[in-house]
Amino acid sequence: MTDAAARDEPPIGPSTRVLLHDLAVRRDRDDEWIVGRMASRTFVALPAAGARAVALLGEGLSVERTAETLRAETGEDFEIPDFVRDLAALGFVARIGDHPVPDGDPPPASLPWLRPRHVRFTLHPALAVLVGLLLAAALVALVRHPDLLPGYRDLLWSRHGSLVLLTGAAAGWTLLLAHELAHLATARAAGVPGRMRLGTRLQFLVMQTDISGIELAPRRHRLTAYLAGIALNLSVASCILLLLATAGPGRTVHRLLAAALLVALMPLPFQLMVFTRTDLYFVLQDLTGCRNLYGDGLAYARHRFRRLFPPPVRLRHPGTPDPSTRLPPHERRAVRLYSVVLVAGTAACLAFMAAVTLPADLTLLIRAARGLGPGHSLARNADSAAVLLVLGGVNVLWLVTRWRTRRSAGAARTS
Repeated sequence: MTDAAARDEPPIGPSTRVLLHDLAVRRDRDDEWIVGRMASRTFVALPAAGARAVALLGEGLSVERTAETLRAETGEDFEIPDFVRDLAALGFVARIGDHPVPDGDPPPASLPWLRPRHVRFTLHPALAVLVGLLLAAALVALVRHPDLLPGYRDLLWSRHGSLVLLTGAAAGWTLLLAHELAHLATARAAGVPGRMRLGTRLQFLVMQTDISGIELAPRRHRLTAYLAGIALNLSVASCILLLLATAGPGRTVHRLLAAALLVALMPLPFQLMVFTRTDLYFVLQDLTGCRNLYGDGLAYARHRFRRLFPPPVRLRHPGTPDPSTRLPPHERRAVRLYSVVLVAGTAACLAFMAAVTLPADLTLLIRAARGLGPGHSLARNADSAAVLLVLGGVNVLWLVTRWRTRRSAGAARTS
């Protein structure tokens, strides 16, 4: 804390009362509670005494009276002034005594007009049953007609490559938007604002939805929000498969449906890449009871790397402890196992990008550039233009998104 900040900090005496923002509280474990402010999407895990202190301060008790009540209930002494300062740093305090606490603007929510009552059905158990029945019907159709399962060649539904590429890109991004809208709608039904934006995961350009407020919801609602996107993809694929069973083979409609089925199914294997914090990663984090599976796993992997490949003596930090030892036993086991998946998966992804993705992209772009010009047919020019438009646009969008992400992270570190 700087000297100027210390001078501007309101005094906290025994008779000081604080006004808290609207906070939500959920019991997480026997000895821990999740306390958070939905407007700022800031959450913290507190022991039972900390949650009790928040409740007492929220009831209007003074600092001294809060400490006395906690001492009577637990037999321990607590530094309530320091606790109030910590709450203020989290943005949980609106006023300390007669002094308002500055508050930043909350991050804007996507589709603010969408109210919980509009999408309450997304949390109804009947919807999960309906999705299950739809998936079961599609599986029955697939068992009866195994030839309905498409192969990668079904993506080439037309002899015009430009038409295949543009329609595939349009369908893929439309389904991606619907996938994220499913997360947003389910979280909004639970009272979580949610925000959609572009982001990157390793070499992948992704659309992601921030639903961090879902931590305060019951477990069923949390898991429903995490799995909503996958459920939408499976529902769309099931509907397409059932339509495919009624379309005659060889017809344009049949070829289009087969291509659409592949577009709906292709994002699902990506969800298994939990080392990139996919939807299934958040399910895994919730089921293992970890607070920050990715962050703790990354910290442990770095610790093991420094142990295996120690830096020069002048750069070593003496006595650097194993970061996983501060975690509860069940978290420690999960974090150490996840760190193996994190390192192996990241290495495999980056190796695949270097060996396959980048050479393929460069080859396609070079061939597309050579295919433009008056010396080629109209169809060749159209196909080359489509390749340049789609691949070039995606790569430029990836670079811009990566730059903006790094810029915002740098601003957060220096603020």
